[in-house]
Amino acid sequence: MSVREAPVPADSFLPGLRIESGGLVVDRQRLLYPGDILHEAGHLAVVPAAVRAGLGPNIAHYRTPDEAQGDEIVAQLWSYAAAVALDLSPAVVFHADGYHGHGQWFTETYQRGQYPGLPLLVWMGLTTTEEFPRLTRWLRE
Repeated sequence: MSVREAPVPADSFLPGLRIESGGLVVDRQRLLYPGDILHEAGHLAVVPAAVRAGLGPNIAHYRTPDEAQGDEIVAQLWSYAAAVALDLSPAVVFHADGYHGHGQWFTETYQRGQYPGLPLLVWMGLTTTEEFPRLTRWLRE
């Protein structure tokens, strides 16, 4: 997955972040929450590789509503697994100003070992139920 630094328009979905051509563009001057990088990377990671390559700023335009809902759930789990692997507090990803004010709920739920959507992440071939939050692959094929 490509990640590059470049200016991002002020009207981007998340401040300082943009998805272009299946990769992430990060604008350090506008980025408010570094954990958002992991969440957006999660969105890219959980879509099929053939879809990922063409993704642009609004992922919802490329996915059906059902796919987009499933992608959101597993992008959250993926970003939690990434935070664990990087030894970051989940609160870095699930901050108070994101997730419609439910960031703390996600952190507490995951830390209790409750993983809504885990069967979908397993189906995608990125982990097993027994191994999560360790991922066996970071990108969906």
